[in-house]
Amino acid sequence: MENKVKFYNTLTREIEVMVPNEDGKVAMYTCGPTVYHYAHIGNLRSYIMEDILEKTLRYVGYDVKRVMNITDVGHLSSDADTGEDKMLKGAKREHKTVMEIAQFYTDAFFSDCKKLNIKTPDVVEPATNCISEFIHMVEVLLEKGYAYQAGGNVYFDTTKLDDYFVFSQGVEKEQLQVGVRDDVEEDANKKNKNDFVLWFTKSKFEDQALKWDSPWGVGYPGWHIECSCISMKHLGEYMDIHCGGVDNIFPHHTNEIAQSESYLGHKWCNYWFHVNHLNDQSGKMSKSKGDFLTVSLLESKGYDPLAYRMFCLQSHYRKPLVFSYENLDNVKGAYEKLVKKIASLKDEGTVDEAAFAEYKEKFTDALCNDINTSMAITVVYDMLKADINDKTKLALAKDFDEVLSLDLLTAGAKLAEQSTSVDSELESFILAKIEERKEAKKAKDFAKADAIRQELLDKGVAIKDTREGVVWELV
Repeated sequence: MENKVKFYNTLTREIEVMVPNEDGKVAMYTCGPTVYHYAHIGNLRSYIMEDILEKTLRYVGYDVKRVMNITDVGHLSSDADTGEDKMLKGAKREHKTVMEIAQFYTDAFFSDCKKLNIKTPDVVEPATNCISEFIHMVEVLLEKGYAYQAGGNVYFDTTKLDDYFVFSQGVEKEQLQVGVRDDVEEDANKKNKNDFVLWFTKSKFEDQALKWDSPWGVGYPGWHIECSCISMKHLGEYMDIHCGGVDNIFPHHTNEIAQSESYLGHKWCNYWFHVNHLNDQSGKMSKSKGDFLTVSLLESKGYDPLAYRMFCLQSHYRKPLVFSYENLDNVKGAYEKLVKKIASLKDEGTVDEAAFAEYKEKFTDALCNDINTSMAITVVYDMLKADINDKTKLALAKDFDEVLSLDLLTAGAKLAEQSTSVDSELESFILAKIEERKEAKKAKDFAKADAIRQELLDKGVAIKDTREGVVWELV
C-alpha cells in the first residue's frame, strides 16, 4: 500500500507501520459492549476512535473486515472472574429476563452508534451464539495441558506460559493487575492467583439464568474466551488489529492472548490498539457511580451527538480526555460555526485538482501518523481559510468526512432550517413553559419542572440552564 498507516502498538510499546498478514486486507476485531445497561459516553469514546481507525484504513485503500462481539453472558462485575454476572444484575434491576435485557441494550447501543455516525462492524456476534465454539476451545486447552478442572470449573493455568504478562511495559507485574481488586473474595479453586476461568458450572452460581450442558457440567463460559472464539470464527487464525479501551489490557486482553496462542500454537494478533479513558472531574467514568452520562442525556440537554464526536476527535486517542459541559459547550460552538461555514460555500465552478491533492495529502498524513484526529481537523480549518475556490473546498469537506463522519456537508443546512422553523405561536408556548418551569423550581416542585422539560423535549425543544438563564433550541 502506498499510504502507511502507523499507530501505537500496545504489544511492542512502539508506533509501528501496520503491515497486514494479507496484502491489502485488514482483519480487525473490536471488543463489544456488555449489554446490561446503556453505554456511557466514556465507553463510546473507544468506539468512536476505533471507527476512525477503521475508516482511515478504508480511506487509504485497505479492504477491512471488522468483527465485534456482544457480551450477553459471562462478564462478572469484576474483570477478574469475581462478583456477580453483569447480565443477571441488569435483569434483576429491571425485572426482565437476561435475553430481554440483552436485546434492549444491544438495540440501545447501536442506536447510540448511529447518532454518533459509528459504522456498524461487518460482523456482530452475540456470545450466546457460540457456546459450541467455546466448549471446543476449552476441550483443546485441557488436552494440551494449559487448563485444569477444580471445584467444578475449568481454569487456564497461567504458569504454563513463558510470559503471561505480555503487556507488562517494564513495570512490576503486580502493578499491571489493575483489573484485580483486593476487596473481592479469593477463588480457592485457582492454583495460581492469575489463573482465570474458561468455564463456570453451577458451583459458581446456582441461580445463573443462562446455562448450557458441557463435558464439565451445566454452566456457562468465562468472559475472556468469547473474543478469542468469535474472532477466530470470522477472521481465522491470524488477526491484524485488536481494539479496545485501556481498561481491557489487563486482564481481558492478556487472557485472550494466553488462551488463543496456547490453543493455536502460534502468534495470534500483531497489533493492539487501545483508547484511553474519558474522565469527569472526579475521575474515570463508570456505571457504578449511579447517574452516568449517556448520549440520550446529552441530547436532552440540547447537544447534537456529533458535537460529542468532534469533542473526542479534538483530543488524541492515547491521552485521557476530561469531560465537562464547559468543554463540550466550546466544541459545540466550534462545530456549529464549522458546519455553517461549509454550508455557506457556493457549489459553482470546477475543482482545483492540484489544491485538492495538496490538502488530501495533508489530511491523510495526519491520520496515518498515529491517528492524529486533532491535526486532521486542523487541516479542515486550514483548507477553509485557504485561497482556493468553494467547489474545491466542498469536494475536500466531502472527502474528509468519509473518515471524520461529522456530517460536514449537511449539518449546517439542518441548523439553518431549525433556526427558521419556529413560528411565533411555538415560541410563545416555549417561553411560557420556561416561565412555568421556573416557578415550579422556585416552589421546589422538581418533579413538575422535570415534566415540563420532558414536555418540551417531546415537541423537539431542548432547554438548558446557564448562568445567563434558560436557553432553548430545536433538536
